[in-house]
Amino acid sequence: MARVYLSLGSNIDQQRYLRAALDALQEKFGELITSPVYESEAVGFDGDHFYNLVVGIDTTIPVGELSNDLRGIEERNDRTRSGSKFSSRTLDIDILTYGEECGVIDGIELPRDEILKYAFVLLPLTDIAGDARHPSLKKSYRELWDAFGGDKPATPQKLWRTGFSWQGKIISRPEAGCQI
Repeated sequence: MARVYLSLGSNIDQQRYLRAALDALQEKFGELITSPVYESEAVGFDGDHFYNLVVGIDTTIPVGELSNDLRGIEERNDRTRSGSKFSSRTLDIDILTYGEECGVIDGIELPRDEILKYAFVLLPLTDIAGDARHPSLKKSYRELWDAFGGDKPATPQKLWRTGFSWQGKIISRPEAGCQI
């Protein structure tokens, strides 16, 4: 059984599509580990703000099959792939890590490089797995987060916790943001 971390994002009807994704993931994998939900400005294009979170699951499904399952969840939630990489979307689900796997597995690069690039990926991952270690760097996500602002990204990233509930449970409460 592998612990897998997934990044979820949406900037179209964010609450609806993220709740639908969480429902589908819970139905498929059982108990979910969920980070708080963060709101951030769109990166790479002008668009509505994104809601992002990281979810932990345990699975034995191979990486390629898991990727296909996640793509199916995206498609059932009105995801279209006709636009550019940086565009608005109803739902985006990416495999960040799959256990300790490193390299290209079933066409998927693991661990995903967005962990080290984007605050909206690394911070929620740190929230739920701060002491876990990045599979290739062998540093904890907390250490990576603490160092994240040291080499300021070319484009500052603003994000803040936003209010979000799922299945009657508060996942996150709004709070002031930070700029990295």
